[in-house]
Amino acid sequence: MKIIRNGTEAQYGPRPTPAGHRRRRLTPAQSAILDHLVDQPEPCTVTALAEMMHQHPNTVREHLDALVAASAATRTPAPTTGRGRPAWLYEATIEARLSEDAQEYASLAAALAGHIARTSANPAADADAAGMEWGRDLIRTAMASGDMDEDMDDMGGVAGDGDHRADDPAAELCARRRVVTLLDELGFSPEADDDATVIRLRRCPLLAAAHLHPEVVCGVHLGLAQGALAELGAASEGLTLLPFAERGACRLHLTAVPE
Repeated sequence: MKIIRNGTEAQYGPRPTPAGHRRRRLTPAQSAILDHLVDQPEPCTVTALAEMMHQHPNTVREHLDALVAASAATRTPAPTTGRGRPAWLYEATIEARLSEDAQEYASLAAALAGHIARTSANPAADADAAGMEWGRDLIRTAMASGDMDEDMDDMGGVAGDGDHRADDPAAELCARRRVVTLLDELGFSPEADDDATVIRLRRCPLLAAAHLHPEVVCGVHLGLAQGALAELGAASEGLTLLPFAERGACRLHLTAVPE
């Protein structure tokens, strides 16, 4: 199992997971525009936002200026393409995307990731082990609550017995799809192919910490997927996570990638 990091610019990778915005200083109209900004994979112009929201550009521009003043959005000039002044590009800040509780949780996670990175002899291995136990525990909890009864019927048995079902493609597919559901519940906004083998993780609950300590945070997330698959009795070796692999997403492979 390995993590491949290829792409270091901040605009690559998933977007932070929005969670219960607390926007006491914003008007309803400003919050509506901020919601649209949060959902965009890259910075937007006034014209693009105005078209999406069916509002006049001057109205949208006024609200965007208020968001910038409130530190809920940033404004940068677009690349110059010819004569005249370049358009402004607007993007929601990370802080605006998260609730106060989520910000505190992310700060704690970043501190813990930093501690592991500084003190562990093998941060990636320790992170992977922690993630695996987390993934197993989440599946056990779902089983105990009865949330996975239908999944268990589809997999033709009881998860957690450690038996790989490589000879049962339907059961393996069901297990991978259950992991995709788990990632969605955790806030990763996954987008899977038909076989649930390649997953685009379009959100990240711990994006700031992942930028600071990818070997730890991304290692935990990779271990999470491996542990969940293992607890489901599915093949769990050879998984690969590519952090910040493309614009708007990380990429997780739930099957071994040929060398």
